[in-house]
Amino acid sequence: MQRWRGLDEIPADWGRCVLTIGVFDGVHRGHQQLIARAVKSAKERGTASALMTFDPHPMEVVRPGSHPAQLTTLARRAELAEELGIDVFCVMPFTPEFMKLSPERYAHEILVERLHVAEVVVGENFTFGKKAAGNVDLLRTIGERFGFAVQGLTLLSEHAVTFSSTYIRSCVDAGDVAAAADALGRPHRVEGVVVHGDGRGRDLGFPTANVAPPMYSAIPADGVYACWFTVLGPGSGGLGTVTPGERYLAAVSVGTNPTFSGRTRTVEAFVLDEEADLYGQHVAVDFVERLRGMERFESVEALVSAMHRDAERAREVLERARG
Repeated sequence: MQRWRGLDEIPADWGRCVLTIGVFDGVHRGHQQLIARAVKSAKERGTASALMTFDPHPMEVVRPGSHPAQLTTLARRAELAEELGIDVFCVMPFTPEFMKLSPERYAHEILVERLHVAEVVVGENFTFGKKAAGNVDLLRTIGERFGFAVQGLTLLSEHAVTFSSTYIRSCVDAGDVAAAADALGRPHRVEGVVVHGDGRGRDLGFPTANVAPPMYSAIPADGVYACWFTVLGPGSGGLGTVTPGERYLAAVSVGTNPTFSGRTRTVEAFVLDEEADLYGQHVAVDFVERLRGMERFESVEALVSAMHRDAERAREVLERARG
C-alpha cells in the first residue's frame, strides 16, 4: 500500500481510482463496509482503490479545543486500511485553507484534477467543503458534470444502533468495552510508550507496565479490564520472556489508585505469566472485558487479594476469548 501525505506526493503518472473519504477514526464495521465497497468497485473497474483521511481531526480546526477522543492513531488507521485491501492511504492536512474550499472547488481541484476519481464511495451522511455545505446529492451532480460515479451507502446498524465513531467513544467512555468491540469488529486498542511509574505494583508483587498514550486517546472508564498486551515494533534488549508482535494475557487497571490517594490517571498493565523490563517500548493494550470498577480498599492486603482475583478472572476471560 502506498502512503501519501498531501497532494504533492501523488505520482506524476497517477491514473484513475475509486476513492472513499472520511476521518475513519476507529475503522469500525461501518467504515469497513465503505472500504470493502471501494476495494470491490476498484477491482471491477481495474483501477486502484484509495482512502482519503485527514490530520488533524477536522473538529480541532473548525472549533479549536473540541478534538474528540481518538479511537485509532493515524498509523493504526493505515494498518487497518491496508489489511482491508486499500491500495493508497492518502492523508490530507486539514488546514484553515483546506477548510475554506467550496464544495465545487473541493471536488474539482482535489477529486478530479489531482486524484482522478472514477468513483467515490461515501456514507449517506457525508458532507464536504466549506461549512460542510456539500452532501451526497451535490457530489452526484458534480460527478455527472466531470464523469465520476458516486455511491452513498446506508449507514450500518444493528439492533437499532447505528455504528459510528461517536457511539463507540461513548461505549469506551462508559467502560463498555464489549459493546465497543462489537461495533469495531475487534477490541478497542490503546497504544503508548511504557514509562516509569511509582513502582508500587512491583512492591506488591504485580509489576506493571505504565502505558502513556498519545494526546486525545480514548481511554476506557476507570476500572480493571481483561486485555491483550502486545509489544509493537521490533523492540530491543531486555524484553525477558515477552516477544514483540506476540499477544499476551494481561489485567489492566485504569484510574488513579484511590487506595493510595492517587491523583494522576494511569493505564497500568500486568502481563500474566511473563517477566520483562518494558520501559521505553511502544505497546498496545486491547480491551476485551471490564472486570470491575475502580475501588478504594481499606488495606494493602485487601488490595493484593483483589489483584489476585483480577488476574485469575482476566485469565479466564481471555482463555475463553481465545477459544
